[in-house]
Formats: sequence, C-alpha cells, structure tokens
Amino acid sequence: MTSSPRTTFRVGLIGYGLAGSAFHAPLIATTPGLRLDAVVTANPDRRAQLHREHPGARAVDTPEQLLAQADSLDLVVIASPNRTHVPLARAALAAGLATVVDKPLAATADEALALCEFAERSGTLLSVFQNRRWDGDFLTVRRLVEEGALGRVHRFESRFERFRPKPKAGWRELADPAEVGGTLYDLGSHLVDQAISLFGPVDTVYAEIDTRRDGAVVDDDAFLALTHTGGVRSHLWTSAIAPLGGPRLRVLGDSAGYTKSGMDPQEADLRAGRRPGDGTPWGTDTPDLFGTLGTDEDAVPVPTDPGDYPAYYAGISAALVTGNPPPVDPRDAVATLAVLEAARSSDATRSVVRLG
Repeated sequence: MTSSPRTTFRVGLIGYGLAGSAFHAPLIATTPGLRLDAVVTANPDRRAQLHREHPGARAVDTPEQLLAQADSLDLVVIASPNRTHVPLARAALAAGLATVVDKPLAATADEALALCEFAERSGTLLSVFQNRRWDGDFLTVRRLVEEGALGRVHRFESRFERFRPKPKAGWRELADPAEVGGTLYDLGSHLVDQAISLFGPVDTVYAEIDTRRDGAVVDDDAFLALTHTGGVRSHLWTSAIAPLGGPRLRVLGDSAGYTKSGMDPQEADLRAGRRPGDGTPWGTDTPDLFGTLGTDEDAVPVPTDPGDYPAYYAGISAALVTGNPPPVDPRDAVATLAVLEAARSSDATRSVVRLG
C-alpha cells in the first residue's frame, strides 16, 4: 500500500522581528499547503505578539531547539540577522529540511555558492526570499518588456530611497562586516536581483558608496551602474538619506519608455496587519500611482499589475509537492552577491570592475 502524498507542510520560522512577523509569518499562514507550526523567539514581547497573531504556532527558545525537532517539520524559514543566515541554513539542510533564507543569502558570493552546492549534494530544497520580484511595478515592467511595448530596452533605472537621517538601533547599523549591515546589502540586494532577473548577467560594475548620516558607521547611500552582457545598462540607487525620492522605476527603449513613482503597497499593508485573502483586493495601486508609457508626446497611464508576494510561498509549497525548482534559484543570490562585491571593489578603487 502506498502512502498518499503530503498536502500540508509544517513550517518552522527562525526569527520574529520585522521580517519574520510582518512578511514571512503572515505569508506562510495564508498559503494553502503550508502551516506555521513553530517560531523561534525568546523575546517575551514577541512571544506575546506571536500568540496573538498566530495562536496555533508554538514558540521555541533557540534555533538549536527547533532543529532538534526536525522530524516534526518539513520546511525551515530563516528570518534572523544576516550573520546567522549561512550557519543556520547549513544546519537546517544538514537536518534534511527544505530551507528558505531571507536576503542576502550570505555575506559573500563564495559563502553563498558553497551553501548552494551543499544543498545540491544533499538533494534538499534551498531558496532565497526575493519577494520584490513580485512587486506590482516590477511585474508591470517585466510584462511590458516581454510584450515588446518599449522596443529594444537600453536603460533600466531603479530606486529604493528613504529618508531616515538618524541611524536606528539594531544590527543593520553595526560596523562589523560579519553583520552584513548597510543599505547596499539590504535594499541593494533587491535592486540587483531585479536587474539581473530582467536583463541577465552583468559584465561590468561601477559604484559610488557613501556613509552620509551623522553617527552612521555603515553605508547609507549607494549608486550602481551595471552593464549587462546583453547590452542593457542598469542604474540603481539605494539611500537612507533621500529627502526627495526619484522615480521608483524608469525604463527606456528605442520606441517607448515607462516611468513609475511610489512604492508597492504590499509591505505597508503587511506591516499594518492586512493579510492576503482577506476579501479585499491585494497588491493593487490607486490610479494616482499608475505609471506612464510612451514618449513625451503620447505617454498614457498604465494600470499597475497587482503585486503578488503570496506567489513566492505558493511556489515553495508547489516545489515541496512536485520536487520541481523553487520560485527563486539560490544561485541567483550568488550572482547578486558577486555584483555587490564588485560594487564595493569599484567604490574602493574608483574604477569599473569587470566580472568573470
């Protein structure tokens, strides 16, 4: 007699700070086929929050305690500080557990590659939570590019800019390189991943990386110029010291351009307690935030495609059922980290760095 295939996968979440509580936990809990079973947090306030928000999930004190219960889990999600990503992911994979890691996967491309190879040797699923591939504005750009609405694209401009002139307490503001703090590896990971996802491998990198805020000890302002092997140039900005933000996206082709301001609403909705599937539209822009497509003479508004963060964990659930690849290949994170490392080298030498 053969056993029936598993239809519900038990998930252990390591970390219940902003990433764990606002992104991973609600997305896991609302994904058919996944059940949030256990969450690692020893903080009393976060435990109380967990019990309010996910009363069916149990709290666990340490990652070691969680991984000691590997037989009761199917998937581990790592949403703890960056310095813990590689050791915890390796431990979870060694325990035979499918593993999702928040970005950045590792501090270096070499560490990320070694982790990918470890997962491949063990035949265990590994993926990276690059949720901003499912931002509505990015989905719109991808569609326009694939439809040929812009003609041959030659320039991609993308920004994640904020105005937080005073450093906040927390590991992201610590100078120790092991913490992998600073905006380059935080929001820059999304920018580079999106650019590579759209336009393929990168040939050269030029970067300007600064620490601007009084009292800051990590980078808080960065510009990257990438040349893709296919010829497209990506100009990427990330900043914590931008009192006026530029367009979120501007894409230029030889027949039309597309420009879009404003942020995808999903992060704000998740942080405010909204959940996918609550009976109201999810990830939708208001018309005043629609981008425009065309030329200076004939540009018209284009409704933004709905954002779809839930698609990531739906893809993870499907991969667990079928054994097919996850929605984000972890080797994509290796390519992203190689670009970020080249950016640091470029800034240090004030030169263009060639990859490969």
